[in-house]
Order: sequence, then structure tokens, then C-alpha cells
Amino acid sequence: MTTSYLTFLAVAVGPPLAALTALRVARWDGDRYRLAGVGVLLVLAMTYTTPWDNYLVARGVWWYGEGTVVARIWHAPLEEYLFIATQTLLTGLWVQTLPVRPDGEFLSTRRDAAVGALAGVAVGAVGVAFLFRDATFYVGAILAWAAPVLGLQWAVGWRYLWERRRVFAVAVLVPTLFLAAADRYAIADGIWVLADQYTTGLTVLGLPVEEGAFFFVTNVFVSQGLILYAWVLARWR
Repeated sequence: MTTSYLTFLAVAVGPPLAALTALRVARWDGDRYRLAGVGVLLVLAMTYTTPWDNYLVARGVWWYGEGTVVARIWHAPLEEYLFIATQTLLTGLWVQTLPVRPDGEFLSTRRDAAVGALAGVAVGAVGVAFLFRDATFYVGAILAWAAPVLGLQWAVGWRYLWERRRVFAVAVLVPTLFLAAADRYAIADGIWVLADQYTTGLTVLGLPVEEGAFFFVTNVFVSQGLILYAWVLARWR
């Protein structure tokens, strides 16, 4: 019997989220501004992801197993919105456990901003090119959707992020590997199904590369956002 989407979230995402929440409470330093960064990213993630996610569901890029969802809001199930929210919280709280050490004295240049923005344009151009073939449509949709956010974040502080590349790598890779493994289980169990038409068929340990790419870029969003937020907060203070 296929696991329900809600049960999957409770079992796979619930325990680590609860553990990170408890750790954040135990380490609470009274800095409401720092914690507010996670809340801001949560609102942005829901706002930016919802139309894109619903479009892909309506397009038939993926669908859900029979009886696995409770209800739908627009084209996507209620659990999909919960997954977006819980992933953002999970990665956000994870990043805030790491020794980011913001440097309020660091300054970016106009050249840095131009290089970062152009890198985002390059990602977007690749994504748009991929949209014209069915087999690369999903990965193209991920890249085209990710490009504006990446370009904005890189324009603000790609060099700042580069100087913190070790902690940044840990911030991104740990939740990406965890969520990719959970996603691999969900696909194998039939909770959701990817359309062969819109995917390359390439997998890594059974996980479609498109799903790995999605979790990677979304965790990059959250990690970069919080590291840069801490930097901007340090400069303001």
C-alpha cells in the first residue's frame, strides 16, 4: 500500500525539523532579527514557488499516486505547500546552527554585482534553451525559475559567499542529500510520479537528476539568503 503524502512528511521531515527547532530554542540568544530571516525566506519561498509548482503539476510534469493526498488547493495538493514550507524551515534552521560569522565590514563592488547578475542570466539562458525539448523540459523549468533568484543573490554578494564556501557547502549539501534520499523513497513508493516525457531518464542511485537539481537549487536559495541576510544585518548594526 502506498504511503500517503502527509504520512511521508510526518515521518521523513517531521523528526529532523523538530530536532532543529529544539536546538534553535536551546541556543536562543534573544536575537529576533536573526530568527526573522527564516520567516522572511518562508514567505518568499511560498510566494515564488507556488505559481511555478502549480504550473508544472497542471502541465503533467508530475502527478500524485491515487489516494495519497488529502485535498488540493489550485492544482497542487495541500501537502505540496507543506513540503515547501517545511523544507524552507528545515534548511533555514540548519543554516542557523552553523558558524556563519557575518562580517559587517565586507563590501561588494559594482563589478561584483555585474558578474553575479550575468551569472544568473547565463543560468536562465541555459534553462530557457532546455524548455524547447520535452526530455529536458523539467530541468529547464528548474533552471529558468531559479535564475532570477540566483542572479539577485549573486549580485548582492557572490564574493562574500565565496569567502565562506566551506560553511556554505555544508549548509547546502547536508539538507540536499537528506531530502534527495527522502524524495527517492517517495518516488519508489508511488507518492508522486514523474512523467517520462518531460525528464531525461538520467538517475543517480535511482533518483532522477531533475529532483536532485531541484533540491540543490532550493537549498542554495535558502542558504545564500540567510548567509547574506546575516551579513546585511551585521552591516546595519
